[in-house]
Amino acid sequence: VNLMFRAFSDRTRLRILRLLLGGELCVGDIISVIQVPQPTASRHLAYLRKAGLVRARKDGLWNHYRIAPAETAFQRDLIKCLQSCFKDVPELAADEKRAERLRKKGGCCPQ
Repeated sequence: VNLMFRAFSDRTRLRILRLLLGGELCVGDIISVIQVPQPTASRHLAYLRKAGLVRARKDGLWNHYRIAPAETAFQRDLIKCLQSCFKDVPELAADEKRAERLRKKGGCCPQ
């Protein structure tokens, strides 16, 4: 529970989680959308994995991330809040628009 609260207390991790609600993304796509350096994104993704909020799938050279299935009611509620509580935050809306454009183009990581 403590790790989940900490995961939700960081702006970059919230941005990543909100992006992943739209579906799986590779690290390159996440970096492109939220405009942070690769080491920063990787560090936050590692934290989110440790907290049990995201899962990774390796495909060749690429790591693809997605929201982990909720294992507890508490985790389900946090994800529900992420879906609804932050919908009016301008930065998150801008991220979603960039992600939508990127997904339409097929992203940067070959599948």
